[in-house]
Amino acid sequence: MAKQHAGKAWLGVCMASLLSACSQGNGFSDIDRFMEETRAKPRGYVEPLPEFKAYEAFSYSAADRRSPFEPPIEVQLTMVDQQPQSDIEPDLDRPKEVLENFDLKALQMVGTLSGTGDALFALISDSEGGVHRVTTGNYMGQNYGRIIGVSETRVELVEIVPNGRGGWVERPRSLSLDEEG
Repeated sequence: MAKQHAGKAWLGVCMASLLSACSQGNGFSDIDRFMEETRAKPRGYVEPLPEFKAYEAFSYSAADRRSPFEPPIEVQLTMVDQQPQSDIEPDLDRPKEVLENFDLKALQMVGTLSGTGDALFALISDSEGGVHRVTTGNYMGQNYGRIIGVSETRVELVEIVPNGRGGWVERPRSLSLDEEG
């Protein structure tokens, strides 16, 4: 057993001396020369990467509408054949009053005046700064609004508006006294 260890040790020493003998030569001179030439050459320029815009999320807001890539749906109009159900219509032949040139939202009740007897007049301010006196039976607003009642704090009127089927319908509205101003 000792002979085996001695043989292995002697074999290891021989291999080490053999390897050291191979490394002493100038066998790498061509590689060293190539490396020196390569280092001496001018180095190339690598362009920097282009800058990219950051991704911006898009919010699609027309999801509830018809797709433009699908044909439109045919709609059958069933209400066109119906005749108007009421006799209500505005009197287009009467002369318009001054307050009919203003939208009802632009008019504001600013006070009242007492007349002779039981007559009560409302004071209505328009959007142009004018103040007008009105009473029951006068017209105001762009929807043929006829005043049906005047009280200390409000003006009641009935507008005549289209019903969407070729007829007209009455709609009650009111203006209240603005007590802030």
